[in-house]
Amino acid sequence: MASDINYQDGPDLSRRDESPAEDEPIHSPASLRQTEYERIGGRTGSSFSQTIIHLLKGNIGTGLLGLPLAVKNAGLVVGPLSLLALGIVAVHCMNLLVKCAHHLSAKMGKPFLSYGDAVEYGMENVSWLSRHSLWGRRVVNLFLNITQLGFCCVYFVFLSDNVKQVVETANATTVNCHNNETAVIVPSYDSRLYMLFFLPFIIVLVFIRNLKYLVPLSFVANISMCVSLVLIYYYCLTNIPYPINLPLAGRGVDYPLFFGTAIFAFEGIGVVLPLENKMQNPRNFTTVLYLGMGIVTTLYITLGTIGYIGFGEHIRGSITLNLPLCWLYQTVKLLYSFGIYITYALQFYVSAEILIPPAVVRCGPRWALMVDLGIRVALVGLTCALAILIPELDLVISLVGSVSSSALALIIPPLLQIITFHNEDMKLWVMVKDIGISLIGFVGFVAGTYISIQEIVARNSSRHNGTHLQLL
Repeated sequence: MASDINYQDGPDLSRRDESPAEDEPIHSPASLRQTEYERIGGRTGSSFSQTIIHLLKGNIGTGLLGLPLAVKNAGLVVGPLSLLALGIVAVHCMNLLVKCAHHLSAKMGKPFLSYGDAVEYGMENVSWLSRHSLWGRRVVNLFLNITQLGFCCVYFVFLSDNVKQVVETANATTVNCHNNETAVIVPSYDSRLYMLFFLPFIIVLVFIRNLKYLVPLSFVANISMCVSLVLIYYYCLTNIPYPINLPLAGRGVDYPLFFGTAIFAFEGIGVVLPLENKMQNPRNFTTVLYLGMGIVTTLYITLGTIGYIGFGEHIRGSITLNLPLCWLYQTVKLLYSFGIYITYALQFYVSAEILIPPAVVRCGPRWALMVDLGIRVALVGLTCALAILIPELDLVISLVGSVSSSALALIIPPLLQIITFHNEDMKLWVMVKDIGISLIGFVGFVAGTYISIQEIVARNSSRHNGTHLQLL
């Protein structure tokens, strides 16, 4: 990768950093000393359209398919409005992260800062935090690992649920997509056995250590997921029932589940800095961010709303599980499952890059390959084991979103702005706004985690009692 890095061709962005007022350039001596903001991308970086595509891919996954259930938990009116508000705040926090990284990068004379780097150098701006700045990087890396491996757990559950449904309804599948009332489901194996079936195939997939070898498979996966989404939207838009008799607001106790699922869907904050730094013209990244995330938020609101309207109280953790039992939509489930299978390797790669290199350095070149592959097997096994322990797609999504996505997307970026710009005439209203966003994220973190764990325990107890009664 080092051979592709070009530090000389980047545009002059030394004056791009904006003040905490978010509309005025920063004139700090450190930023003015650096006359050129060095870039990873340069002339060989990603174009405007390529960056938008990468941003869309980073935010469209299993979380999108769980949004109809999220809207159900919030209500037909409260849900879409909350998605819109959450989208605006999440995009604002992504922009804050980029601005802080710019400022700190210029100040430290670094060509590129990761999320963890930005938090570490930001903490060095505060005297009483500087001694513990390394922990800033560690905390961010911890949440990144929880998030990425949490995505992988969700993928195991998603694959098992969807393939299980296709197998169980294979004998009843028809070419008629409008009349499935007579379909008979033939019970098959428990969904957790399907996870074990997928385990060796996923291990083989993550043994591909160079992402460039995954490019052809990733391209096919992207096409299959796009086709699936088009068909899902088509079915939902053409099967809206009339009249619509759904609650406008959900129960207050269910709202934390909405929050966890919704913030999980905004899963692309981890790719913001790498994408921005690999653009040919990073000056345009703000436009890319707002345009791309505007498209993403629109997709979220529309699918969440029409999915809930179409299936009502029967909506499930993934809208694919509600689709008709005909060959067309069974194929949709398999196509999307293939896309998720390939995406597992891409999400896994982030954690692998954080965890494996330090271990390989300690063991020496002789055992490097064995240690590398061993850690990969252990991490895949861990995600499979966690998925088996919590085989509830909606609750796994809500739990991962509440625990880690809320921290990375809502809590940390506003605090990073405060510690980065606190000694540069930071306006009071900006500080109040940042503290307010972080508090909202923290409340969602606590409430969403508590309610998700409570629901997991309740469902496991119900499943155990049901099994016990069957044995009797």
